Amino acid sequence: MAKFNKKKDGDLPPVNTAALPDIVFMLLFFFMVATVMRENTLKIANILPLANQVEKLDKKNPISYIYIGKPSDNYTSKFGTEARIQLNDDFADVSEIIPFINQERAALREELIPFLTVSLKVDKKSNMGIVGDVKQELRKANALKINYTTGTGDVSANTE
Repeated sequence: MAKFNKKKDGDLPPVNTAALPDIVFMLLFFFMVATVMRENTLKIANILPLANQVEKLDKKNPISYIYIGKPSDNYTSKFGTEARIQLNDDFADVSEIIPFINQERAALREELIPFLTVSLKVDKKSNMGIVGDVKQELRKANALKINYTTGTGDVSANTE
């Protein structure tokens, strides 16, 4: 006759881990899709001024960034200590702004071109002369939606 083992009272059944790999891969894919990598590597010192009145930008519209400030410590030996312009990942001159704006427009769908906003991220210790030069070049490129990014948010100014 076969002997039957009695079930011990109070024992919990083992946890089923068959679905664990599926859950791990779902989380992995979620974070891969939701994470945004840094678009540009800053080569300038960029301490933004603070503002007391801010207006948030609409994330649906395309935004191009122009950074203005003194080169960071890694680049002062090559580029000096005067304020410089950074477009994407490279230092640039004022004369390169119009081709930059044209390149940004070319990368957009046609219906989004009128909504292109240029965001100026200017270090608070920068000379306003270079900012004026950049704004003149933006006018020549007909990029009239300009935004000044601040330490507490974005303040928009339209120069039309």
